[in-house]
Amino acid sequence: MTIHHFTRTALGAALIASFSHAALAETPADVQVPDGNTVALETIGVGAITYMCETNDSGDMAWVFKGPHAALNATDGSQVGSYYGPPATWEALDGSKITGTQLATAPNGDDNIPLQLVEANPAEGEGAMKDVSYIQRLNTEGGVAPDVACNSDHDGATAVVTYQADYVFWKAE
Repeated sequence: MTIHHFTRTALGAALIASFSHAALAETPADVQVPDGNTVALETIGVGAITYMCETNDSGDMAWVFKGPHAALNATDGSQVGSYYGPPATWEALDGSKITGTQLATAPNGDDNIPLQLVEANPAEGEGAMKDVSYIQRLNTEGGVAPDVACNSDHDGATAVVTYQADYVFWKAE
């Protein structure tokens, strides 16, 4: 059984319309980038997160996060890269890519995955991801585990939940 929520087209259009530099100024303190960094690339992630109904670490049946897959788009809608995992990987179309370590999250409503601050690991390859120091996930919409039963009758079921988010890439000044 696979469960799909939202439609990618509607989310993509809403996200492209919602991206704003003003959002950076309104970012919660927990996910703000340290001083000494400047925005290198702003993208709009439109994709999906997969969850599986299985026994979690506490021994309970629950929807367990399995990984994301999203297109990273410029504000004009053209694709400039992709985001996938695990591990969480941001890859530019030029082949450069980074992984990172989550530093902090901040809530963004009951139906949205949290905002996030990630410290980037050194990039693989030359290109857009070279020298990225931090990645912020902002303006999230959707992406939370489904609000449907997950019990022994659904063991092994997958749920693919669409989401959107702004991914802002920073480099040290």
